[in-house]
Amino acid sequence: MPNLKTSIKDLRQSKKRREYNRARRSSLRNAEHDMRKYIREEDQAAAEKSLPRLYKVIDKAAKTGVIKIQTAARKKSRLSRKVNSLSAPDVKASKKTS
Repeated sequence: MPNLKTSIKDLRQSKKRREYNRARRSSLRNAEHDMRKYIREEDQAAAEKSLPRLYKVIDKAAKTGVIKIQTAARKKSRLSRKVNSLSAPDVKASKKTS
């Protein structure tokens, strides 16, 4: 236990920040989990509907320093690519006619 007044205050602030960061990280994981579930089930409508919410959660986590900015960009890119692949036609199945 800290003895100095400033150390006590610092400990108090650290606890608050820890709880805030844990909540932000938890909401990020939940949003990612939901999105991955929609992708697995190939539910394109639900995936596209929840994509803006996921972007918002990722951006807030990056802005507050819970995750790094490049990590946020990578997560957004990969998940949006997967959502877009749900609507893309199967290229291997189609044949060219000459």
